[in-house]
Amino acid sequence: MTNLPQPDRPPVPTILVGVDFGRPDFDADLDELGLLAQTAGLNPVARLTCKRKAPDAALFVGSGKADEIKLLATQLGALEVLFDQSLSPAQQRNLERHLELPVNDRTLLILEIFGQRARSHEGKLQVELARLQYLSTRLVRRWSHLERQSGGIGMRGGPGETQIEMDRRMIGDNIKKIKERLHKVKRQRQTQRRQRERREAFTISLVGYTNAGKSTLFNALVKAHSYTADQLFATLDTTTRQLYLGEAGRSVSLSDTVGFIRDLPHGLIDAFQATLQEAVDADLLLHVVDAASPNFAAQIAQVQGVLAEIGAAAIAQVLVFNKLDAIEIGRRPLQLQDMYDLAGVPTPRLFLSAITGEGLPALRQQLAAIVSAGLSPGKSGEYFPQSHAAVS
Repeated sequence: MTNLPQPDRPPVPTILVGVDFGRPDFDADLDELGLLAQTAGLNPVARLTCKRKAPDAALFVGSGKADEIKLLATQLGALEVLFDQSLSPAQQRNLERHLELPVNDRTLLILEIFGQRARSHEGKLQVELARLQYLSTRLVRRWSHLERQSGGIGMRGGPGETQIEMDRRMIGDNIKKIKERLHKVKRQRQTQRRQRERREAFTISLVGYTNAGKSTLFNALVKAHSYTADQLFATLDTTTRQLYLGEAGRSVSLSDTVGFIRDLPHGLIDAFQATLQEAVDADLLLHVVDAASPNFAAQIAQVQGVLAEIGAAAIAQVLVFNKLDAIEIGRRPLQLQDMYDLAGVPTPRLFLSAITGEGLPALRQQLAAIVSAGLSPGKSGEYFPQSHAAVS
């Protein structure tokens, strides 16, 4: 199905391909795709970009560019080609025939990474659901066995049912079963949330672009030991701990959630609805931003887009510009606390380093001020003017 390696196998030499259709978020250097590829265990040996007004219906990049990719793969010994955009099933099939190499896209790459990283039962179910939904559109690829008739008296499937129809039906059955199991998990989460509401628990969710340092900040705040690494999607499973705020004299529930990314597959958004529900039901979102990234503004916009898609856009936020330690002294902000215009809404912003601890006391004071201001559960759509004064 795919040439993406298992963790214990040597990295697969891969050519990265990106097509510029004039979108403002086009990654001309394919840096993020390269990080994704390395995270999945691939070895990018070349990067190739081109400009087009629209995708070629058959080969996405056109025959001339496809020939160039094939020649480059032969010269460098590449065993796979990876596209930064999503390919249609027909384009993927045509490219594989033309290049005589496995061809994958950004969507499958993210699915593979999620599959490698999921640890909890719920996370594995969610990844498997997204993978099956993706595969259900990719059954007609390069296998001749999918064209054979396999029906008949006494055989599975009706008379004349083709192998591809059987495979599609099996995938459909598995999707239905996984959705039923995830529905049960979602009910369990709802029960846990109701219990927190009865205890009048104030809930905070960490959200942000992948590799912004959410899990490192989570560990620093609650003294936990969640897995952290300088890589994309280091954390997939939601973790919730109690955070005691001495200035407020009470504890709050703090949840670490999966990171967002540009062009996150819609199947994953749907499949991870139960996990992302922690953000939807939160009283406050700590939006963690990689302050050292030159693309932080675009990453903020991507996160805001996903939050709107899952119904969490109206929840009050505090922007946490993390990785202050990675910013050169001459480029460090003059003020570590100010206001940031977030889609027209003045939003508190704090600069800190979750690794060194600089700025963490100010964040705790900010959270304590918000909790003490009386923003009660169920009023997450309201904003709290008290928090403005706390960071002005």
